[in-house]
Amino acid sequence: MRIAIAGAAGRMGRMLLTEVHETDGAEIAGGLERPGTDGIGQDLGRLIGIDPVGVALSDDPDTVFANADVVIDFTVPAATVTNLDHARRHGTAMVIGTTGMTAEDDAKVDEAAREITVMQAGNMSLGVNLLVQVTAQVAAALGIDWDVEVTEMHHRWKVDAPSGTALMLGKAASEGRGQDHDAVAVGGRHGITGERQKGQIGYSALRGGNVVGEHSVVFASDNERVVLNHIANDRRIFAAGAVRAALWCADRSAGRYDMVDLLGLRGT
Repeated sequence: MRIAIAGAAGRMGRMLLTEVHETDGAEIAGGLERPGTDGIGQDLGRLIGIDPVGVALSDDPDTVFANADVVIDFTVPAATVTNLDHARRHGTAMVIGTTGMTAEDDAKVDEAAREITVMQAGNMSLGVNLLVQVTAQVAAALGIDWDVEVTEMHHRWKVDAPSGTALMLGKAASEGRGQDHDAVAVGGRHGITGERQKGQIGYSALRGGNVVGEHSVVFASDNERVVLNHIANDRRIFAAGAVRAALWCADRSAGRYDMVDLLGLRGT
């Protein structure tokens, strides 16, 4: 499968290129960056420290999307939404790992998914997606009387909070309890907040060092707590999951999918 990377010159982009190169059945089809980015025109193999692969880093999205079966996008919401338009124009599938997407952005994803295959997840890790399913099941079993808090920590360079993974976990808890997530979510407590209201789902975000990603879901009652954790030690788990998702998209019909579909966990 021909796989291209949006944001190819960035830290995650280079990791994705390396993962594509090392994965059987996948080949590097292109790398996209903003105009003016250092390295435009450089061979993508050279960019990741291997022999030339005959494909250069480009600032022309139409060329990149036309030459790829699927494009993996871990960029920023505005760029991802624009890339969806190019994907629709060329009939190219997309794997989206971008976080910080708004409801309006999500509507754009839904619109594109009527024409192309879109695989989107706030986290491409196998372990995280299993944790999401467990969180929903625990929330359903314990019920509304247990307080739910989601905490996360990431490296100092992360620009959005709470993380996309934290939101996945919080939404899983709210769905497990039959709640409207946006109506019960609380983030960034500060000052005199008053006592915690029953049914709320709280978020706390920590930033520092080079932490890849740590997430916890805390279920607390008056006399006990249940804590679910996931710790990522290497960012490569996200790249591996994204490339696996790209390969999974082969021959899929148009639609919006996530890692639960890939792992066969829907309905479990």
